[in-house]
Amino acid sequence: MTKKNKAFKFRLYPSIEQLHLMKKTFGCVRFTYNKMLKDRMDTYERFKDNKEMLLKQKHPTPAKYKTDYSFLKEVDSLSLANAQMNLDKAYKSFFKKIAKFPTFKSKKHKQSYTTNLVNGNIEILDGHIKLPKLKWVKVKQHRDIPEKHRLKSVTISMTGSGKIYASILTEFEEATKPIDPHNVVGLDFSMRELYVTSDGEKANYPRFYRQSLEKLAKEQRVLSRRKKGSNRWDKQKRKVAKLQEKTAHQRRDFLHKKSYALANKYDAVAIEDLDMKGMSKSLTFGKSVSDNGWGRFTTFLQYKFEDRGKSFVKIDKWFPSSKMCSECGEVKETLLLSERKYTCSCGNESDRDENAAKNIKNEGKRLLSETKIA
Repeated sequence: MTKKNKAFKFRLYPSIEQLHLMKKTFGCVRFTYNKMLKDRMDTYERFKDNKEMLLKQKHPTPAKYKTDYSFLKEVDSLSLANAQMNLDKAYKSFFKKIAKFPTFKSKKHKQSYTTNLVNGNIEILDGHIKLPKLKWVKVKQHRDIPEKHRLKSVTISMTGSGKIYASILTEFEEATKPIDPHNVVGLDFSMRELYVTSDGEKANYPRFYRQSLEKLAKEQRVLSRRKKGSNRWDKQKRKVAKLQEKTAHQRRDFLHKKSYALANKYDAVAIEDLDMKGMSKSLTFGKSVSDNGWGRFTTFLQYKFEDRGKSFVKIDKWFPSSKMCSECGEVKETLLLSERKYTCSCGNESDRDENAAKNIKNEGKRLLSETKIA
């Protein structure tokens, strides 16, 4: 039996008083995080020449600030404790060289806080969820949480349009039996279709961002003419945020459905380990890469395949999937991006993306066989 985590996200409908306290908690968590980060930076500057003294210094805790800032006592103490844990995690990631140095949080970015289950302080019952300090909040629970799932924590977040969501993290034990990868599929990233499979199937991605671009541009022009901070500016800002959220929801729904279908149909999937962040900065591909959501799609694929005991394989990004012939293995040294048909001296003539997907599939099968032997 293996311990696993799963989150369930539901929309909340708080009262005016509850919404006010939530917003106050967002602010207090942000304030505490920034205050602790500033104190740590000041301590380092003070003792950076004396390593022995620097190591003896104790990091400040949220409890330390409550005497000087009494408003911190009004919000959930566990949310402030989680802010400290997040800062510790950010520091560890920096020293392990897997992330940049922690930066100060801004109210312009995502507003959220996390609270933990302690002595039954969180409970879901009859369309309501009990949360620390907030008591019972109305929730739109569109699906049940299985009985074997044990509740761990809840993250409350607010979108740009003002909607409130609760992400409920649960823990459960499950025995996953590994499945032999007999039916393997290769996926090649396609700027227009999202992906093309080694079987020749295309995702036919609707390009939701491109569809909404004209309407979004119109509403953003209206926003630019409003006086910043006014009621009309605030109302128009929420209107723009709603449009952006709708596009994001459409994209996420499409990616979930496609990854779910692939995970049910195949025993293993192989994809290229592409640098999507670098590609999104390209003047030619920027919007298309962001619109497709390939990075999120691969995340969905990975956990859906692994949850079923199936295999998820990433091929090295330098593997010549597009330049190699899927029939004879010959590699073309020069292949222009405009060439959408792959033609080989062996007589193989096929769609460029489908040819690449077949090469990715073959390489994935090779890696899987090596892993099995090892």
